Amino acid sequence: MDTLTEREQQVAILVAQGLSNIVIAERLMISEKTVRNHITHILNKLGLRTRAELVATAWRDGWMTRV
Repeated sequence: MDTLTEREQQVAILVAQGLSNIVIAERLMISEKTVRNHITHILNKLGLRTRAELVATAWRDGWMTRV
């Protein structure tokens, strides 16, 4: 998680909470395209392939306690 920017961390946690891209965009007041870009960057930085892997990683590594 330390390799992610603060905004990427926010997006990752919201993804792990099960929120859709559009809801994440509304909550963070950014575009849905920007959310998709953040998720792509997060997956690449962490060596993950899917949103499901991101969710599993977030829960496994205790990111949800940061909420």
